[in-house]
Amino acid sequence: MKSVMNGRRVVVVDGRRTPFARSGTAFTDLTAYDLGRHAVAGLLHHAPVEPGEVELLVMGTVLQDPATNNVAREVGLASGLPPSVPAFTVTVACVSANLAILNAANAIALGQADVAIAGGTDTLSDAPIRVSRNVRKRLMAAQKGRGLKGLLGMAKGLKFRDLAPEVPAIADFSTGLSMGQNAERLAKRLGISRADQDAYALRSHQRAAEAARKGFFADQIVPLYAPPAFKVVEADNGVRGDSTYEKMASLKPAFDRRFGTVTAANSSYLTDGASAVLLMSEERARAKGIKPLASLRAVSTTAMDPLDELLLGPAFAIPGVLESAGISPAEVGVWEIHEAFAVQMLAVLKLLEDERFARERLGTEKPVGAIDPEKLNAWGGSLSIGHPFGATGGRLVTTCCRRMEREGARYGVVAACAAGAVGNAIVLERV
Repeated sequence: MKSVMNGRRVVVVDGRRTPFARSGTAFTDLTAYDLGRHAVAGLLHHAPVEPGEVELLVMGTVLQDPATNNVAREVGLASGLPPSVPAFTVTVACVSANLAILNAANAIALGQADVAIAGGTDTLSDAPIRVSRNVRKRLMAAQKGRGLKGLLGMAKGLKFRDLAPEVPAIADFSTGLSMGQNAERLAKRLGISRADQDAYALRSHQRAAEAARKGFFADQIVPLYAPPAFKVVEADNGVRGDSTYEKMASLKPAFDRRFGTVTAANSSYLTDGASAVLLMSEERARAKGIKPLASLRAVSTTAMDPLDELLLGPAFAIPGVLESAGISPAEVGVWEIHEAFAVQMLAVLKLLEDERFARERLGTEKPVGAIDPEKLNAWGGSLSIGHPFGATGGRLVTTCCRRMEREGARYGVVAACAAGAVGNAIVLERV
């Protein structure tokens, strides 16, 4: 599914996010709702529009809290948007925010709105943990019972193992494999070494640390006073700029203890955070005297085999989006690709150069070719900055636009993979 962005021209005006924090650290006492409303409120505080001008809010999330099952609506009500602004939530695993942005952009392109906000929010510190199905069935039945007798009857037939909680699995439902297990399969199949994975991960951390030191994230991050101490959090806390190759090499494999190469250091970590992006029709932006950052030129969303191609979304989506945009890889000045694992990134880069992959899986005569490593994730990526599942797309789009502005690039590409073997890519053009 690929196309040029038809209809009215849609532009990115601004993007903000919370700091991204390792789960179980700074944001332990905050919900996805709390993080989402802070990101949207922060965007509104800095945006060149009034809250009453926003006509649509779309948020991505993955681990949904039953108390805020349409978290976008709750975020909109709490962040200062008028109650009349429609809001809905999308969930497409790790590309949830990407698809939230595209939903909002399509509404603008079709003339249904002139101003919209899109992004995402997720927390792994407060993941929804369920009781077992047997307990759930009895709890529902117990509502019809009366008194102590009805309550005790609920427990009849339960086994001790039924009392164990069900923690959300970071796994693909159709295959039963975790992302890490699938990453191991990918490393073995394509012959990607542990040394190359560690080297890539180290570079991500070093680049993120350098970007933070130079203040490149200052116009993206909205500081947050986190309970219970309400100490200000104003930077991503998972970046390890002082790490070394030797430290990374000392870690044991996390998913295949005997023969594995994927470790905690070369994998993205569980993260809490939220992002929000302001989108407008170009005509409205011009009428208000606003200079946009970039326009959405083309999009591509793909789906592949969940067993063998789970993490390869960008390898499928990027060729299609470049074709739709009518540009070559050499014309792209900024690449922002989601780093789920170092092996996933190395596999995608390898396949984009592979003639056999292009011929057999993409049906094209020539591969995309090599991506200049200096243009790829120059300010770090998900391996270092973190990966709140539903929010990463907002970070990717915002960083891509800011890098294009700073580096003078005409075109930028955002791409990501997601559970279910979904891929997404977006071409942005600097305005």
